[in-house]
Amino acid sequence: MSKKLIFEMSSVGRTGYRFPDLDVPDLPLKDQVNSSLLRESIPVLPEVSEVDIIRHYNGLSKRNFGLDSGFYPLGSCTMKYNPKINEDVGSLPGFTNIHPLQSEDSVQGFLELIFETTKSLSEITGMKWGTLQPFAGAHGEFTGMKLFKAYFKKRDELHRTKVLVPTSAHGTNPASATIAGFHIEEIQADERGLVSVESLKNQLTDDVAGIMLTNPSTLGLFEKDIIEIAGLVHEAGGLLYYDGANMNAIMGKVRPGDMGFDVIHLNLHKTFSTPHGGGGPGAGPVLVSERLVDFLPVPDVKKDGENYFLDYNKADSIGRVSGFYGNMAVLVKAYAYIITMGSDGLKKASEYAVLNANYLKEKLKGTFHLYYDTTCMHEFVLSAKKMKEELGISALDIAKGLLDYGVHPPTIYFPSIVPEAMMIEPTETESKETLDYFVKTMLEIYQKAKDNPEELHEAPRNTPVRRVDEVMAVKQPILKWHAE
Repeated sequence: MSKKLIFEMSSVGRTGYRFPDLDVPDLPLKDQVNSSLLRESIPVLPEVSEVDIIRHYNGLSKRNFGLDSGFYPLGSCTMKYNPKINEDVGSLPGFTNIHPLQSEDSVQGFLELIFETTKSLSEITGMKWGTLQPFAGAHGEFTGMKLFKAYFKKRDELHRTKVLVPTSAHGTNPASATIAGFHIEEIQADERGLVSVESLKNQLTDDVAGIMLTNPSTLGLFEKDIIEIAGLVHEAGGLLYYDGANMNAIMGKVRPGDMGFDVIHLNLHKTFSTPHGGGGPGAGPVLVSERLVDFLPVPDVKKDGENYFLDYNKADSIGRVSGFYGNMAVLVKAYAYIITMGSDGLKKASEYAVLNANYLKEKLKGTFHLYYDTTCMHEFVLSAKKMKEELGISALDIAKGLLDYGVHPPTIYFPSIVPEAMMIEPTETESKETLDYFVKTMLEIYQKAKDNPEELHEAPRNTPVRRVDEVMAVKQPILKWHAE
């Protein structure tokens, strides 16, 4: 790490670079604010003791569930524990006190971080270069589809308007491609739960722009035919898009670029240890192969000797995809994770993610129906179809029942190709003791389904909010608090 980056991490905003003076007139408050907005009397505020305030907010925090509270096996979303040191690094004043409109010479450390993070992610994925601008995975997908558009426009192949998407894909894949102006055509899975190569061959017509794949898929299965699939798509003149949401299963083992993919987005807020709960913040960097480098968004961070600068000189660029350079705090945390773990650490994280998932799968498959009984990757999908038919207990009932045991439910009813699906992902950060507790809990819930199903129909019973009418919650959501 350079002296510039270390200096910027610790100093800017305290003793480092001085912000430029703002030309703000020195006027009294009454002349700065419209008189209609000024109070004429002191506001009446409630007087509450410090201890009451502390107890109030501490009580509220205990009602919220997070990874600091308990196990969170939310399949596909990779809800793993994030080391607190990364939070500390992301809060350093050298990063939090800078402004995106500062001159390049005053933010050399941050530009270095962007450059080094892009370089590291390119090496991890086997890609040539990329951009850190996208704010989330879906934003990265949309950016990738814009790159598809630019590539075919440059080649005068505007007739390529169709994107193939497997039935097991993330729901954002077809949405992102549609918003970018493509038409979607589904590819069916074969008896293994993998992309049907025969179906693919029949669908590779001359209007196909490419295919969007998640590998491993949302079923937790690795596409064993990926090299053949890549060859078929490229031979047909199309491109391959890699949804990197499940990258935490293969880091250090295999790279999307080596599989033949042309574009990949990564969810830094998942695989690379940055917060994901509550809808954000996120980051979805996009990395590309050699053929798409010229179309990447501007500005690109480049290095000239010891200095870094922003390069806007890219005639074929799709332009900006965010206001500035991406979600900076997330990028800082992800970079801290990468350099802390190193290549061996990232590889070990993937190994433990796969090990934990297969451990749970083997422990539970004798009781719960496993749709595809084979070695999984980072996650696996159970089905409650038989339980619903025989005992009247659905995947939703199981999910609600888990809450009473202090366990967050897994993803349910997705992927849709598995009826009453329960997608379980333990992640590499969970201990064997936690995994054993989850197995014990699931087995107890199964027994309860046989002995006292009504209790599961009413679950959860000991949470701050009991079971709600989810249909009414969607149709008539309460979006604003109001006093009775």
